[in-house]
Amino acid sequence: MKNFSKLAFLVESFTGTSNDIVGQIKEIWTQLKAPLVVPLLTTLLTICLVMSIMLFIERVYMGLVTGYIKLFRKTTEKRYKFESFKDDIELGSSAYPLVLVQVPMFNEKEVYELSIGAACGLSWPADRIVIQVLDDSTDPIIKYMSI
Repeated sequence: MKNFSKLAFLVESFTGTSNDIVGQIKEIWTQLKAPLVVPLLTTLLTICLVMSIMLFIERVYMGLVTGYIKLFRKTTEKRYKFESFKDDIELGSSAYPLVLVQVPMFNEKEVYELSIGAACGLSWPADRIVIQVLDDSTDPIIKYMSI
């Protein structure tokens, strides 16, 4: 028996009429399907299966972590040691941190005084608070009110 190459086998299998192109394409497909397409699809299917298993494991892990945190987390009182500021005569208002309050405005004539008044009415030492009005108004009357 002679050893035939695959190319010679393909050429010999297409000895037919030249009008039967569809039949020849089907023959090529059936001969290439087994050695090329099936292993490729099997490999891709295996990769998708592995990625699906990874996603499942990640979801289970995140569920367990979320459940653990909800059940055993520290309460706010245990986590943060906070106390209200005590009035100390020696320290004065330096015990309070410096606070910046920004009031954004844009052509809001109706709420201009209300917003700035609310920011000025905060119960914080006057030397430890800075109120900044961010005015991008296009109306010159409102622009003049912020000065």
